[in-house]
Amino acid sequence: MSTTTIVSIVSILVVAIVLILSLVTISKGYGYKHSIDPHPDEKKEKDKEGDDKE
Repeated sequence: MSTTTIVSIVSILVVAIVLILSLVTISKGYGYKHSIDPHPDEKKEKDKEGDDKE
């Protein structure tokens, strides 16, 4: 095998591995469940409502 063929095969393998890892990372990013914390004032209001029910 010539040097050009070996370099080409290795290059294609590296590109394929990077592409696969990029797609896996993007897929995990879209699958992540984002959440936000409630505003402190809203939390106080909910606590007050809970105290009134008892």
